[in-house]
Amino acid sequence: MDTFRGDVLVLGGGVIGLASALYLLRQGASVRLLEQGVPGCGASHGNCGTITPSHAAPLAMPGTLGVALRSVLRADAPLYLNPRLDGPRLRWLLGFARHCNWPDFHRATVARSAILQRSRRLLGELVRDEALDCEFAEEGELYVYRDARAMAADERHHAAVLDRLGIEVQRLRGDAVEAMEPALKPGVVGGLFHPGDARLRPDRYVDELARRVRELGGVIESGARIEGFATDGKRITQVQTSRGAFAGERVLLALGAWSPLLSRSLDLRLPMQPGKGYSITYTRPARAPRHALVLREAQVCVTTWASGYRLGSTMEFSGYAEGLNRARLDALRRGAAAGLHEPEGPVQLEEWWGWRPMSVDEVPIIGPSTRWANLHLATAHGMLGVSMSAATGELVAAQLAGATPALDPQPYAPARFGL
Repeated sequence: MDTFRGDVLVLGGGVIGLASALYLLRQGASVRLLEQGVPGCGASHGNCGTITPSHAAPLAMPGTLGVALRSVLRADAPLYLNPRLDGPRLRWLLGFARHCNWPDFHRATVARSAILQRSRRLLGELVRDEALDCEFAEEGELYVYRDARAMAADERHHAAVLDRLGIEVQRLRGDAVEAMEPALKPGVVGGLFHPGDARLRPDRYVDELARRVRELGGVIESGARIEGFATDGKRITQVQTSRGAFAGERVLLALGAWSPLLSRSLDLRLPMQPGKGYSITYTRPARAPRHALVLREAQVCVTTWASGYRLGSTMEFSGYAEGLNRARLDALRRGAAAGLHEPEGPVQLEEWWGWRPMSVDEVPIIGPSTRWANLHLATAHGMLGVSMSAATGELVAAQLAGATPALDPQPYAPARFGL
């Protein structure tokens, strides 16, 4: 294959790579995207598809590491730390532990909130302007509680944080929650409703992004597994793949959980680990929830679309271990059964797992590399890649065009890690 030479070579065909490609094309850049499988085959495919400014707070806070360590003996725990020895994962966990303090928690919350709120506004515009057929619905997300102590704890921390950020959260009594959601079993003590949240079907969203990228003149190379890089001084001159060599004036690394593995050959040590998530997709039950739900005690996310129904969530730190963990899938089913009249749809369509790209400070890494003159990074979005996709694409496009971005780029800069 002849070496491609254009404005931007995007590495990674997940939701972040595709959204970045679309925004770059809209400002007139020529774009080619390399994907080892097919677009959206990674974590973009099987997540719950919620668009959540309400998820501004990171996991890293005082007490989280203790919860993770206690989970070592519980393979079905919502937050699970696999006990096997793994050097890179141990180094990441030590770094994560250093961020489990209130000052870092508040810094990460502000940074995450800014990109989440910007992306929420942009995503609605993007779906409408580009006519993306992805079952987008702006109906909010509801946290459901059956334990008054759990709700009181979330009111003190989660809801109070959102209040300070100016993100609306409504405190509801149990009877009001049950009236909103007839799909719920009796026994609800209360709820927190986030009216600014939204939902979409993520696999259709990435398919639609890929469609628009192609229609605007972008080229997507599927089945192009990245094998290495050729460099000259401080520039990347070629990206070597299973389908040949490609080059671009600028290279955008948007490889999600694979980013730290591929970046090693560029002498970059990204402080990231995969956080494994699971989901089960069904045809739609008759008594499907009207809103996206989080069943808080079980930490199960429930999303309903016109075309289907999904149970998801959980966080497993097991390095790059592949495959389904049956205990964690069963925990999703049990959690849903405890809270819903019809916890599963008539037909199971898919059991899924995927790696979420988790940075050590839980803030995405977006911006120019300090080590390579023509390398830009857009990775480490954790559980929020879909939620942050539009604002990430807008920020990347502005930075590569030398324009002033709408979002302050400093909190996301790779320079904070010497990258």
